[in-house]
Amino acid sequence: MTQPFPPASPAASDAQLTTQGLEASGSGKVLALACGALAHEILALKAMNGWDQLDLHCLPANLHLYPQKIPDAVEAAVHKFRDKYRRILVVYADCGTGGLLQSRCEALGVEMVEGPHCYSFFTGNEAFAERADDEITAFYLTDFLVRQFEAFVWRPMGFDRHPELIEMMFGNYETLIYLAQTDNPELDQRAEYWAGKLSLAYERRFTGYGDLAPVLERATRA
Repeated sequence: MTQPFPPASPAASDAQLTTQGLEASGSGKVLALACGALAHEILALKAMNGWDQLDLHCLPANLHLYPQKIPDAVEAAVHKFRDKYRRILVVYADCGTGGLLQSRCEALGVEMVEGPHCYSFFTGNEAFAERADDEITAFYLTDFLVRQFEAFVWRPMGFDRHPELIEMMFGNYETLIYLAQTDNPELDQRAEYWAGKLSLAYERRFTGYGDLAPVLERATRA
């Protein structure tokens, strides 16, 4: 099913969401404490559903380059906002923390979105798990990661300076799968371009917002 609405424009650029995040407005009763890579989608769902009670605070998306730092950053934000909101929902998946983020959220008494990473909950955790064995050689991108590919992959891995590293780091991958949250031909073209730069086959798969939508809806009703 095609997503009928375009994404809402966040109150920050992709570059700011990558390095600085997005400060909560303090206007809601439920706080989504999220990764900056999810700001577009959360704000789109908030606008589409009229969730005025939902506020958003995003940590810098580039924490994904250092996943060991995510649990401490989430904990600091929970302590900062705990007294200002009725409920806090941590909108991260495990995101490479090896279960540490889930354990930290349990210790803090806050709920966290289920799933190993955002690719899974955008696809739908059950559907993603069913495909996992068949797609072990797939490299995934979302809308945000297509837009920020240079900042998240190309430059941090040194491909702009040392293209010989591409084969070393991506030699075991076969396909780049773009998990699209919206229908955007420009992003489709960008994703296919990066697949070519990595010498990978290309597939676009529309997911919409997947499990993120019902998770946020439940949070707003609690």
